[in-house]
Amino acid sequence: MKKLLYISFLTTFLLTGCSEDFLERVPESSVTSGNFYQTEVQFEQAMVGAYAAIRDAKGSIAAWCMGEMRSDNTHLEFNNTNRGPAYIEREYTDFFLDDVTSTLVADKYNRCYIGIARANNIIDYLPGAGLSQQVSDRLTGQAKFLRALFYFDLVRYFGGVPLYLKAVSGASDAYLPRSSVDEVYKVIIDDLKDAITKLPVPAFPQTGRATQAAAKMLLADVYLTQKNFALAETELKEIVPMGFTLLPDYASVFSLSNKNSRESLFEIQYQQGNQGQNSNFLYPFLPLASDVSRITGITSQNRQGGGWNVPTFEMIGTYEPGDKRLEASIAIAEGTGVVGDMTIEAVKSPIGYVKPAGKRAYPFIKKYLHAHSLEQNTDDNFPIYRYSDVLLGLAEALNEQNKSAEALTYLNPVRVRAGLAPSTQTSQAALRDLIAHERRVEFAFENKRWLDLVRTGKAIEVMNKNGEYIKAFHAGESYLPGTSYNVTPQRLLFPIPNREILIGKLQQNPGY
Repeated sequence: MKKLLYISFLTTFLLTGCSEDFLERVPESSVTSGNFYQTEVQFEQAMVGAYAAIRDAKGSIAAWCMGEMRSDNTHLEFNNTNRGPAYIEREYTDFFLDDVTSTLVADKYNRCYIGIARANNIIDYLPGAGLSQQVSDRLTGQAKFLRALFYFDLVRYFGGVPLYLKAVSGASDAYLPRSSVDEVYKVIIDDLKDAITKLPVPAFPQTGRATQAAAKMLLADVYLTQKNFALAETELKEIVPMGFTLLPDYASVFSLSNKNSRESLFEIQYQQGNQGQNSNFLYPFLPLASDVSRITGITSQNRQGGGWNVPTFEMIGTYEPGDKRLEASIAIAEGTGVVGDMTIEAVKSPIGYVKPAGKRAYPFIKKYLHAHSLEQNTDDNFPIYRYSDVLLGLAEALNEQNKSAEALTYLNPVRVRAGLAPSTQTSQAALRDLIAHERRVEFAFENKRWLDLVRTGKAIEVMNKNGEYIKAFHAGESYLPGTSYNVTPQRLLFPIPNREILIGKLQQNPGY
């Protein structure tokens, strides 16, 4: 795969869009490194390709399978009419049975490296292009932010990985050994520190491009993962005066009219239409049904594509009474029919829901449900960092430094916006649990839960318990293998894809 990274970057100009806000398309052309990286316009087109890579690396099926379904937030509706390998791989990611041949896991790994390759080309060719220092800095800052973003995913999901820090131009560049986790984090931190000096401060309305605030948030996330809470506090507190705020209503955060709002630090950009930039992640989350129009308003069958990332009733039960985020995040499709072919009769609120006798109930993710005119063609962006990340990150960083009273000043605005009473809890242990709970419900279905469980050391305990819940809830159904949900320390990382092991002679993660 590695030797193809450079070629992959060049061919993206035939596939991706181009404009100042990277939402328009690039004219189709044939390019090479020798005739392309010469003008500011060309580098802007290259930057479009680098941003577009985020859609595949962090907005894809692999992203929500590995980040959300791997956690205790969601499960799946078993489709006994489609036993294709792609479906089984998604199930096995949920069941902790994925292996080295998983194409889903390989897709996550490869897509991150494609994004890294695109960023590397920009970084490498800029010094010789003769552009102004201001332009060069602006582009370098964005490219280093993106490279850090992709490597941060790789190191958290796979551990130490090969570090490609320059454009791959031949076989001698393409086969690098795995670096250590510490070495990968050092590159990420160095990239972000440099990016912060080069990126602009946020300006509103935002364009969707990386800013100094986004880089500081990513750096703080790295520090939280490393348990360097003092450094995380410093970065996060520098974001607070930059003009961001919580929107008054939680549901409105995800509204199409609030894309790149003052609550958004960074989000994946999508645009509905025929330009190939639309989102469609709503549809896999809907029931397996011959018609989902009662949910979407568009007559369309979802008998094969749906049934994924289904909120569990345990997840619904974890919301505190009165928490507005529950109804904003989840709805319940009610109807009849067998598993795999539901007839949807109504869409109900999850608040106090009791399933009537003879009915089926299918909870689904509601926060990405918005009006659209074409099937599988939605306009929703996908959040990566919001201002509530800053506030809850500060609450965590401060609490872990025994500054629990100060932590409440950042935790409570998030709770109050959700319709809950401010917390007065100052016990470090109790507040730690409360912050973890707040993160679970605030960022539900934003692909953060599994990574939060791992970095806080709770993954094994929580997911083994969740396995017991899932097996009890689905008792009598035969689709769950007896070996599912056996979560061991080796399962905290995903396997390095087998193809990379074979062609690059890389060492596999333990347990695979």
